[in-house]
Amino acid sequence: MMRMKNKPPTAAGGSPDSTGAEWELRPCGMLVQKRNPDSDHRAIPPPTIRVRVKYGSTYHEISISSQASFGELKKMLTGPTGLHHQDQKLIYKDKERDSKAFLDITGVKDKSKMVLLEDPISQEKRYLEMRKNATMEKASKSISAISLEVDRLAGRVSALESVIGKGGKVAEKDVLSLIELLMNELLKLDGIMGDGDVKLQRKLQVKRVQKYVETLDVLKVKNSALTPVVVTTQWETFDATPGTSSAAIPPPASNNNSAHNQPKFPWDFFG
Repeated sequence: MMRMKNKPPTAAGGSPDSTGAEWELRPCGMLVQKRNPDSDHRAIPPPTIRVRVKYGSTYHEISISSQASFGELKKMLTGPTGLHHQDQKLIYKDKERDSKAFLDITGVKDKSKMVLLEDPISQEKRYLEMRKNATMEKASKSISAISLEVDRLAGRVSALESVIGKGGKVAEKDVLSLIELLMNELLKLDGIMGDGDVKLQRKLQVKRVQKYVETLDVLKVKNSALTPVVVTTQWETFDATPGTSSAAIPPPASNNNSAHNQPKFPWDFFG
């Protein structure tokens, strides 16, 4: 008895297809040309089919392309079911179907039925990912706020460095106060946890703050070694007669003596 082999269909005239197309066997046993996503988009569009999906006690009828994937069907089911597409499990012919699998290749036809279930494991993973992203975003905003404050304090550090570098002396409490403010920002950075870009940003800001604190420590030592300049004024240089001391000038007479020495006028002359 002769055994027959499956061969790809031949083109018109009996010769094999010369296009070099690949062929695949469908679950129904039909040999069809393998789909090429990069093929000519001007080809005839695939037919639209209607599938009935049961979720809980409710049936949802969805119109979709016969060559769509189960992932696309899940996204279309998000609206009527309120279930996120990543939290869905589609069961067709008692088997869960992968989101990347295609409907026609799996054997889904018009009016086919399938069941939609909620996937608690995928839902938990998605919630954890959302929380992680929210935490990273919050940490990034906190680091940005700290960076702005460090920029402001860096201006004050530069001002003190300029004064002390020119030999001027500043109040020690100003230096200590600035060191304390920078240390507070360093404590805020220590309380921020994160990975990836957040971790890198935090590390850069920590190095900045430490550099400014070290600069202030050096300035504090230099400032304490400076001698304050005392300015004195010699008011004696403004005396009327040079070379005479204030002791040579007789003191003014008292009021009592001036009263006794007043001259007397002949008032009877004006009578």
